[in-house]
Amino acid sequence: MATPPAPGPGLPGAFSGPQGQAGREVNTASLCRIGQETVQDIVSRTMEIFQLLRNMQLPNGVSYHVATHQDRQGKLQEHLRQLSVLFRKLRLVYDKCNENCAGLDPVSMEQLIPYVEDESTKHEDHSLANQLRLASEERREIVEKLKQKNQHLKQIMDQLRNLIWDINAMLAMRN
Repeated sequence: MATPPAPGPGLPGAFSGPQGQAGREVNTASLCRIGQETVQDIVSRTMEIFQLLRNMQLPNGVSYHVATHQDRQGKLQEHLRQLSVLFRKLRLVYDKCNENCAGLDPVSMEQLIPYVEDESTKHEDHSLANQLRLASEERREIVEKLKQKNQHLKQIMDQLRNLIWDINAMLAMRN
């Protein structure tokens, strides 16, 4: 009996070919986990690429070491190749998940949440809504009173300022 072929670089065994698929069937939850790990790998590779690009020196007329530049460029090309492989792997996982979920009927999120409504919860909901409404009205009244008091204090400060101005003017005329 022949063994299934080894998976390619970064590809799971279920995607190695028809023989690998026949040997092992991967469920959708496992595919989603593989997809999540692939996305995490893509993000980390992208961060490494940006780190390499940040460390690369631009050819702005300053002498640079050709060997160092070629080494960094080689690393960058390798990271880009690995990133391309990861995106292909992610596409395979995505296609396989869509294929597995093709026969499922779409269900709204509300239908997935189990909820039993009885009279006690309705009454509690109404009492909570009334409490919230009363608290909101009370807050609005307090804010309105506070605005009125602030306006009154502003008027008093303006009157005091004018009175002090008049007193200072009289003292200046007296001298």
